[in-house]
Amino acid sequence: MRVSQLLNPTLREVPAEAEVLSHQLMVRAGLIRKSTAGVYTYLPLALRVLRKIEAIVREEMDAKGGQELLLPIMQPAELWKESGRWAVYGAELFRLQDRHNREFCLGPTHEEIITDLVRGEVRSYKQLPLLLYQIQNKYRDERRPRFGLMRGREFVMKDLYSFDRDEAGLAESYQKMFEAYCRIFARCGLAYRAVEADAGAIGGTGGTHEFMVLADSGENAVVYCPECNYAANVEKAECRPQALEGVPPEGQRKLVLTPDVKTIEDISVFLAVPKTTLVKSLLYQGDQKLFLVLLRGDRALNETKLNNALGGFVSLQLASPEEVEQILGCKPGFVGPVEVPAGLLVIADEEVPLMKRAVCGANKADYHFVDTVPSRDFRIDQVFDLRMMEPGEACLKCGVPLQEARGIEVGQVFKLGTKYSKALGATFLDENGEERFCVMGCYGIGVSRSMAAAIEQNHDDYGIIWPMPIAPYQCIIVPVSTKDAFVVETVEKLYLQLQRLGVEVVLDDRDERAGVKFKDADLVGYPLRVTIGSKTLANGQVELRERKTGETKLVPVEEVAAQVKIIIEKALEY
Repeated sequence: MRVSQLLNPTLREVPAEAEVLSHQLMVRAGLIRKSTAGVYTYLPLALRVLRKIEAIVREEMDAKGGQELLLPIMQPAELWKESGRWAVYGAELFRLQDRHNREFCLGPTHEEIITDLVRGEVRSYKQLPLLLYQIQNKYRDERRPRFGLMRGREFVMKDLYSFDRDEAGLAESYQKMFEAYCRIFARCGLAYRAVEADAGAIGGTGGTHEFMVLADSGENAVVYCPECNYAANVEKAECRPQALEGVPPEGQRKLVLTPDVKTIEDISVFLAVPKTTLVKSLLYQGDQKLFLVLLRGDRALNETKLNNALGGFVSLQLASPEEVEQILGCKPGFVGPVEVPAGLLVIADEEVPLMKRAVCGANKADYHFVDTVPSRDFRIDQVFDLRMMEPGEACLKCGVPLQEARGIEVGQVFKLGTKYSKALGATFLDENGEERFCVMGCYGIGVSRSMAAAIEQNHDDYGIIWPMPIAPYQCIIVPVSTKDAFVVETVEKLYLQLQRLGVEVVLDDRDERAGVKFKDADLVGYPLRVTIGSKTLANGQVELRERKTGETKLVPVEEVAAQVKIIIEKALEY
């Protein structure tokens, strides 16, 4: 490809609407252009990257026995109502009607429609297991699309669905996909971690892992053990309750005046007590149900754990100040667990019952209780692990202090069990002629998100640094001058030579200054650059530079093509 013919409109200025580096660099490097909020056009270089990621995904899916199909984007509401998700999926679901007022949605995921396909085609255990996958656009009506391709309303995704006879079969399919995902992200040249995670809106009762590309800009916090293989999203990470040393009070609890002292920080300072002795009391509303949540004052509540512990709500949020005052008779800053109304469920983190002496709100404006003992003074109905894991806590597997990193979720694997097969009636006849439900798993990779994540992980002040396996082109040739006949002749010969060797090569044949070409090459992120100028060529040499390391060397012109080929082949080894 010649740059003069390539649609690659690079920009020098950082676009105002681009919040994260991947978005900034993709716009500046001429990879994408915004159509509307959360929807983008992929220009030729970006599409080449997508196709390379897709090719790697297809190879690894096929190697594990996957069969590719293509499911409709527009799905009938009847299937979603049958599974029970039409009413509960939420506002992210794009809903529409046809001219006959029949309801449809644009697929954010395809559990319903793939299960419908299998229930109509699979009759016998002999047809199982099945691994069916597709690569296509997905649609989610994000409330606030942002970060370019990281959180859009239209995106490219690979989703595979496994159908097995039993749990043992599911475990085998799950392991196949787990191994395939490890190979996919390694082949894409990405540093990643597989972490234990929460199933979210997809549901299911089995395990699930997220695959996180490690990057400082990641939305997700991950804790991991540097010694063993344990890693988890902080939403999922299990916490070991820590009992602190303390002496129970000799007398009963006391009511103390705390005028206008509402926050944990303020109470700690006002009473001159550590935050570990305070009880944080939060009134929550799950759908239409209210409940009081308790945890130690120095801890942060994990709402995902809370929602899972209580069975899962469509909507979970803090109760409004008006509701707090109506139920407990005070403003939120003075809520406490002493003598709460009989009908109000009280949920506590595991550490709260272990506290020997505590300060809590008195459900009375400007007052707190001191010298309370949770086991004596609180009514606690249920106890769960409800808090966020913190870096430095002991690994549950080996006891080594955990570390924290930021990650970008690019894939997730789920054990769905029979959640969808039961709802939709996807059954088969086993060896004894008995009807049984298919046992399912689902496995997704964000293809377009993986492209953005690769940039977040691989860039510098000058632009993108593409890993060789997914680079739009592997090498760019930059002639210092297009006026020098000998330079032009050498450039054209090398261009043809590299093409014959199977190298994906770009020739910057524009009549531009060398500095402009160098900046564009670094901005786009071609892994290799061959620079040909009259001075080096007079000595029979050209300059070969690796984008990732910045290493530059002079190479005899007759050897450069072979060296480029060797570097590429080595980078593509796995």
